[in-house]
Amino acid sequence: MNEGNHNFERVLSKKDIIALAFGAMIGWGWVVLTGEWIMMAGTLGAILGFVFGGIMVLFVGLIYAELTSAMPQCGGEHVFSYRALGEKASFFCTWAIVLGYISVVAFEAVAFPTVIEYLFPAYLKGYMYSVASYDIYFTWVIVGSVSSIIITFVNYIGVKPAAFFQGIATIMILIVGLMLFTGAIFSGHSGNITPLFSNGKSGILAVTLMTPFLYVGFDVIPQAAEEINVPFNTIGKIIILSLVMAIAWYTMMIYSTSVGLSYEELSQSKLATADAMKNIYNSPIASKIIIIGGIGGILTSWNSFFVGGSRAIYAMAESKMLPSFLAKFHPKYKTPVNAILLIGLISTLSPLLGRRMLVWLTNAGSLGIVNSYLMVSISFLVLRRKEPNLDRPYKVKYYKLVGIMAIILCSAMIILYLPGQPSSLIMAEWAIVIGWIIFGIILYTYTKIKNRKANLS
Repeated sequence: MNEGNHNFERVLSKKDIIALAFGAMIGWGWVVLTGEWIMMAGTLGAILGFVFGGIMVLFVGLIYAELTSAMPQCGGEHVFSYRALGEKASFFCTWAIVLGYISVVAFEAVAFPTVIEYLFPAYLKGYMYSVASYDIYFTWVIVGSVSSIIITFVNYIGVKPAAFFQGIATIMILIVGLMLFTGAIFSGHSGNITPLFSNGKSGILAVTLMTPFLYVGFDVIPQAAEEINVPFNTIGKIIILSLVMAIAWYTMMIYSTSVGLSYEELSQSKLATADAMKNIYNSPIASKIIIIGGIGGILTSWNSFFVGGSRAIYAMAESKMLPSFLAKFHPKYKTPVNAILLIGLISTLSPLLGRRMLVWLTNAGSLGIVNSYLMVSISFLVLRRKEPNLDRPYKVKYYKLVGIMAIILCSAMIILYLPGQPSSLIMAEWAIVIGWIIFGIILYTYTKIKNRKANLS
């Protein structure tokens, strides 16, 4: 395995990586899905779902904090699992997280035209076809695809422009989200908070299962480890800080939306956070302001996962697990250009599949993410035993407890996705997961055969 590519430039500051991680975790989901979470589980049930998911992710986050500080190389999960478990396990681990990253990128490409639809309902022109009963319009596709091309370009020309873009968008989110929360505290109606629970345990579980997809983002930091210009022990602390910020954020948004809308209003709302903002400030303009935060969220998440996904693919290609053209590095911009272009292509095409893809991608991507977290957690314990003297600038206390808890929680989460469980994946979601696995096996096999022939000649 490549022990680190020194073509990358260390240009990302502490503020850059906080914005990268937090912005990655706060996408469009909090705007478009908060109402669904409350309907699924009730106000307190939805909050508990995010807290339970957050606990699992915090254990995993501690593991990432130690491993990233010890092995600050491009590739994150790829580097950790390769060193601990070998090539095949590393491929499975990294390919699973790439599914999560690309799912988020595709999600945002579908989400963005949804935002525009809320602002300008009349912009939908040129009916094309329907997917899962959702009508696809030409203008809707164009908005998503052109936006994707712009994000691809920003990432193509360097990580620093991408980080600057990320900082601006993150500030947009914070301002708007804090406006909603502050308004909810002073003008919300506590009577709206009922029912506290809906659908009992299954409701809470349904929300919990979506949380890995929404919390994914802190793990973008190790992907870009070779571009970070801060002390290695600080990287670990930033990972934990970004996670705590995300848990607090989602809890605040669920509470704010709940007190801003009655149950009847919530059940009829197409965009609950926007309607809650409108009620809290008694102004239709306020609902438009929340959309600005939503746009910021889309852009930060979209941008972060371009960074994370492209670096993961690049690292796999460097290690001869994927075709060599994906390891192409731009001499001027210092970016993995072909990996960026591949993700850009998928992102640009994804609006063609319609709005139902939002839920499908969330659940399929979540399964990939949790599988990768499980592999990293196992790698953590293996490396503690195999390499006790490895320099660990950020060292986790009670590592056995942390590692075992992370493995147990990730395993329990994976079981909940399986057939027969009340919250199992549906056919379309399994099709995405299985299709991704088959695609990965084909690419891996092709690469190995090609490399073997090259070595023989």
